[in-house]
Amino acid sequence: MPITDVSPGVSLAYDAFGAPSDPPVLLVMGFGAQLIAWDEDFCRALAERGRYVIRYDNRDCGLSTKFDDHPVDVARFIEAVSSGDLASALAMVPYTLQDMADDGLGLLTALGIERAHVVGSSMGGMIAQTMAVSSPARVRTLTSMMSSTGEPDYGRSGAEARSVLFAPKPSDREGYIAAADRELVWASKRYGDPAALRELAARSYDRAYYPAGVGRQLGAMILGGSRAGALRGLQVPTLVIHGLDDTLIDPSGGKRTAELVPGAKLRLIPDMGHDRPRELWNEIIDALAEHTGR
Repeated sequence: MPITDVSPGVSLAYDAFGAPSDPPVLLVMGFGAQLIAWDEDFCRALAERGRYVIRYDNRDCGLSTKFDDHPVDVARFIEAVSSGDLASALAMVPYTLQDMADDGLGLLTALGIERAHVVGSSMGGMIAQTMAVSSPARVRTLTSMMSSTGEPDYGRSGAEARSVLFAPKPSDREGYIAAADRELVWASKRYGDPAALRELAARSYDRAYYPAGVGRQLGAMILGGSRAGALRGLQVPTLVIHGLDDTLIDPSGGKRTAELVPGAKLRLIPDMGHDRPRELWNEIIDALAEHTGR
């Protein structure tokens, strides 16, 4: 798998599907998830629609650069944020959501791509929004999937989903894989598949087990702040996709995103949670193909 420098001190692992001569689509993954969470079959199906599909590991995840010199104690960080001690919280985190957005743009530059369609999922949606806000000339279209605006009143997690998100995962392979079943709490109620969750967990563990990175990614995400003002002025064609079963980022996050961005299209998908069930791929890929056909 190729790994390329995107800025001083940061290298990203990536792979691509389809013909480089086709319109590029950059897939941005979410919190703690490796590029393999964009299923290879999903990527190939989108590439077959005439797109050059690129997926990559965010910093502090997968095979990309790790920031081992900056350990973050998640419990202390959450305590600082909850108590309003933002100065202490900021001091714990070595990079920002903007830095993560710059990584994605840097990958495009390294690949010789001036402008791309950018699709972000969950935290990846926040990163993708930040790319579009900070560098609109580089983003042909934006798709924000199962994400939110950074405003605390929208896209809130349910109590059970929040508990699962912040619960430490077992460090042994067997326990790590078994713990994937917990994620059914935010999955599609109709199509949630524990076997698929365990299979992805096994592949993720074997490819790059790295729990230390999640604290730093979490810090960048939580301290990113509201993008509401910037989204109101965004002139990039935008599609918002959100599952109605999502309990990790409530659908109000997607609705609010579409409300703020001028001319944004909102697609609320029944039977989709904070996941992309294979049974819904055709609908999602149709929507992406239509939106990126510009």
